Amino acid sequence: MRSTDTRQHIVDAALALVADRGYSATSVDEIAAAAGVAKGSVFYNFGSKAELFEAIIAEGVDRLTATLRGAAQGAHGRDAVEALVTELLTQVRDHPDFAKVMVAEVFRTGRRWQDSIRSLRDDAIGVFAAAVADAWPDRDPSLTAAALFGATVVAGLEWLVFQPERSLDEVRTAVLAAVR
Repeated sequence: MRSTDTRQHIVDAALALVADRGYSATSVDEIAAAAGVAKGSVFYNFGSKAELFEAIIAEGVDRLTATLRGAAQGAHGRDAVEALVTELLTQVRDHPDFAKVMVAEVFRTGRRWQDSIRSLRDDAIGVFAAAVADAWPDRDPSLTAAALFGATVVAGLEWLVFQPERSLDEVRTAVLAAVR
């Protein structure tokens, strides 16, 4: 495998394992085995398990923030809110392991990657807050955006794990009905 392929295999394997077992319960040996590489390759590419996890968070934060900004671009008010909810549900569907890790890690403190998680919160919820302020000027945009973001992620995971027969449109409609 080429270096970038190796690196991506390690990231993918680590993300799947951490989403399933949690960070503390996942060893570098398990990550290497799942990625099909030697343990030394993990350390060569990332330096440590913590640096690997930091890379996972940074990659996910960058992707999520970019897609949310793209979804909101050119939309205003409730149309922007609907576009953001739709895009966030799409991201949860397309990247469920990252969504699980995000939910599990967002409120943990004292972790090395807390700044990356805070970045996710500030960037992603900031995009939601701008749309909320435009859609409902009488509401607290920061808290309402956090509630909307959290409800969307949890509803998305509920959908994938417990109600996979539902469509994205059904889940989006339920989330939006809750905030109206």
